[in-house]
Amino acid sequence: MRGHKITELKGIGAKTGELFARLGVKTIEDMIHFYPRAYDEFKAPVPVRELIPDTQAAVRVTLKKDPDLLRYGRLPVTSVSVQEDGISLSVVWFNMPWLKKQLPAGSTFVFRGHIAKKRGRLTLEQPEIYTEDQYRTKEGTLQPIYPQTKGLGNKTIAKTVRQVFETRDLAREYLPESLRARYGLAEYNFAVDRIHFPENREELMYARKRLVFDEFFLFTLSARFLKEKKEDVMSRNRFRITGTAQRVLDHLPYELTHAQKTVLNEIFQDLTGGRVMKRLVQGDVGSGKTIIAVLSLLECAANGYQGALMAPTEVLAKQHFESVSELFRTFDIHFKPVLLTGSMKAKEKREILEKIRNHEADLIIGTHALISENVKYDRLALVITDEQHRFGVNQRAVLEEKGTEPHMMVMSATPIPRTLAIILYGDLDISVINELPAKRLPIRNAVVGTDYRPNAWRFIAKEVQKGHQAYVICPMVEPGEMQDLENVLDYSEKLTAEYQGTGIRVAFLHGQMKTDEKNRIMEAFAAGDIHVLVSTTVIEVGINVPNATVMMIEDAERFGLAQLHQLRGRVGRGDAQSYCIMVNGSGDEHAGKRLEILKKSDDGFYIAEEDLKLRGPGDLFGVRQSGELEFRLGDIYTDAEVLKTAAAEARDLLERDPKLEKEENADLKRMLDGYLEDKFREINL
Repeated sequence: MRGHKITELKGIGAKTGELFARLGVKTIEDMIHFYPRAYDEFKAPVPVRELIPDTQAAVRVTLKKDPDLLRYGRLPVTSVSVQEDGISLSVVWFNMPWLKKQLPAGSTFVFRGHIAKKRGRLTLEQPEIYTEDQYRTKEGTLQPIYPQTKGLGNKTIAKTVRQVFETRDLAREYLPESLRARYGLAEYNFAVDRIHFPENREELMYARKRLVFDEFFLFTLSARFLKEKKEDVMSRNRFRITGTAQRVLDHLPYELTHAQKTVLNEIFQDLTGGRVMKRLVQGDVGSGKTIIAVLSLLECAANGYQGALMAPTEVLAKQHFESVSELFRTFDIHFKPVLLTGSMKAKEKREILEKIRNHEADLIIGTHALISENVKYDRLALVITDEQHRFGVNQRAVLEEKGTEPHMMVMSATPIPRTLAIILYGDLDISVINELPAKRLPIRNAVVGTDYRPNAWRFIAKEVQKGHQAYVICPMVEPGEMQDLENVLDYSEKLTAEYQGTGIRVAFLHGQMKTDEKNRIMEAFAAGDIHVLVSTTVIEVGINVPNATVMMIEDAERFGLAQLHQLRGRVGRGDAQSYCIMVNGSGDEHAGKRLEILKKSDDGFYIAEEDLKLRGPGDLFGVRQSGELEFRLGDIYTDAEVLKTAAAEARDLLERDPKLEKEENADLKRMLDGYLEDKFREINL
């Protein structure tokens, strides 16, 4: 089944297949692991007085009179007003005139849909209609909500998934029975079926626990299989400290923080210590990791070697290249940096590849293009990856293979608690930059409700008039996935209309866009041609705009605290005062208090630890942390205990059977081989 294309399914033609491919689903195996992003939970009906605007809800009503049938131009509107405890609810349906006869006075129904507040009145627009008996059969059930794209809605996706599960062959169970029994883990086939179609919340939790365990377990096994501990590997690339980096340091217009100096010293000790360096450098956005990387690469070049810096996006790679080039010009440094990205024209790329091969380039800065098969390095001795959680352990391994046991440094702005970092980066030593430069102005934070939105938009307009820029983050790409959450496409239209005639230019950005289009938008924003960028969390990494002073995050309560902290780190990077406005879309008081933690601290590691305490296994209906490492379902905060357990079991298993050669582990070895094969395929090798 692993290689069967999704277009082999009944009803999936080439056009629909292309839409699925846009979501990363090309094979039937992909479809099985295309997990719902959330679930539509059919909760018990609530009284009118408990309805909350901007949420999905069901309400039981007994109609006092027949509905009204009105017309607005050619559009028929069926409406009925419900009064309860002095509170009024207006229920409307558009273009459904026949409902007037189907909803007679005196009858009782359950209406379910999106609650809005219009002109000060609660409104339920276009709700589904159920009799009490009909709703009772659905109450407590969960319906999957999948990531979607234009032209491919949730119903089509769910129908396709059902077809796959009705026709697929069952997979062999690969976890030892004793291990499953020890932790109460579901059988594999049951788990993948019920993650899509759980009968209730308990079943969902049971299925999810198994699949999250698998993700962490296979990740840990693959990391240990691919990489040996650094203590076992002697370096063939011997460094001496030339003083080149120190000469730059002596003339910088600022002084490194104590934390930066400590980390730089640790790196230089590694480079001259005789063993291969494998080090993770963690630090908040803006803590000064890049200058540490550049100084390390500078010493590499001064020792006669090549160094490589791999960034997750072309925009960030270009920004790194421009910063390094400017630094070299300023200090009259004669080493040659080059930029290598996938979008370069063939002739330009050939010239760069020739310079790398002939060692006419000392520092090679780029994207995934750095690990392409046709890139040949000469004495590659130091490899640095920026934003480590965007690169799998396999990509790291491939880049290392480009040299002869090069030193490896990975940088991350994701503030992962040390207890979890030790597990996730088990083959790396860990350094932490836990100070921000003294000149940085603290970001001013506000947690507000949806009624504050017009004020926030006016504030953004004032900042743009001062010459600054703003981000607005929405959790969804487009309408339809989760109706009660803001989405990028509708929101950018609303803002464009709001700012019409003001000269304020609005654009949108999301992960489903083509790479060239994303790069074009990010470059235009970096250049100041776009004033307000409405985006998903794709801007978490990959763009550095010191001129941006406002970060507005819609439905902020749906994100993890650590991720919110990273998002607000996109502003406050220049000299001007910056602001972060977090909109609590749910109105929930507990969610508001949780967000207040971000107002109290700008320490990413403290916030990550608090996130670890606050988020539990029941917190499944928020917006997933965007891409920590390689996990589809697992969240290192929500599932911290499962991560620790899976890592310990993987370690114990490999101590008993280092190469998984025992017969009892044969199925697990096959699964791990398939896992590694998939991961390498993802990076087009």
